[in-house]
Amino acid sequence: MNIKFETLFYALSRQFKKDIISADCQTMPLQGGTVGNVHLVNGIAETADGEKMPYRIVLKIQKKWERYNDPDSWRREYDLYSSDLGATFSDAFRWPICYHAEINAEENEFQLWLEYIDGVTGLDLTGDMYEQAALELGRYQGKLYAEKPAVLQSLTNLSHADFMKNTYLHYRSWPVVYDYIRSEDCEFPQHMRQMLIDIDEHADEILARIEQLPLVLCHRDFWVTNLIYADGKIALIDWDTSGWGYLGEDLASLIADEADIDHMVEYYQRCVPAYYKGFSEYADASPIADNCIFELIILIFGYRLVEWYIHTEDDDEKTKCLHTLQKIHEMKTSPAQG
Repeated sequence: MNIKFETLFYALSRQFKKDIISADCQTMPLQGGTVGNVHLVNGIAETADGEKMPYRIVLKIQKKWERYNDPDSWRREYDLYSSDLGATFSDAFRWPICYHAEINAEENEFQLWLEYIDGVTGLDLTGDMYEQAALELGRYQGKLYAEKPAVLQSLTNLSHADFMKNTYLHYRSWPVVYDYIRSEDCEFPQHMRQMLIDIDEHADEILARIEQLPLVLCHRDFWVTNLIYADGKIALIDWDTSGWGYLGEDLASLIADEADIDHMVEYYQRCVPAYYKGFSEYADASPIADNCIFELIILIFGYRLVEWYIHTEDDDEKTKCLHTLQKIHEMKTSPAQG
């Protein structure tokens, strides 16, 4: 890939808080960022007075693409990093530092030069790390909900509060998944099919309950691959889906989005009370008698799992979808311990 060295030197100067005049570099593609081009850039940087320092920095290049019902999401991360949102984070819960951001309007592309955080992520996260992520998420959302910093009103490119609802309704209106779980050809056990059908039949009532929950700033892609645990702290990457959503949306993703299936029920039981504990440190969560996390999990992931099951040819992936739905079903009879 072609790197502009003057831009690299500028980003490294910001990183080291010293004037970098030269650097060599190697690049390596990183996992994550399913729609972005993400590379680790590393090498030796040199200052004007001859000091040489090893460095690692992340370059994310994002081209325009269209997400259903959210047309400007492709540039949202650039817009957020260009805002004052970074000031709302704490040392314990934050995003990677951005050393340089630039956008090319003609080519519909932006670049972010970001801090590289070396930590535990994905399915290597432990139950304690899940619980801490839930606690810190609750604290962050509770603090913003209570304090309402001015930056939140200045953010013009956020996904809308009805994004989750509209995505569910879009799936529900799609015959491929809707008709499948009601057909004789459906290979799902009856109790799984009934769980999805029951949500559909009570969706209006459930969505009305969810819409009574506090409206908070959601990441909306709060799954294990976007979480990095390092030095006892949580960092969160890939903010392109973020926006206004209801209390608990992000927690549903943490528990159910391609998560640690064997421990899903345990993490559900641990993370829900941790999340509400964090939120209630800043805002009163006591009126919320029904947290709706179980319903949110099915609304967000139920039909998505059906879609994945139908469209994969891999038997292991099909089994994984069924296993996930089974664990979600078990959550209904294994309520989170408060």
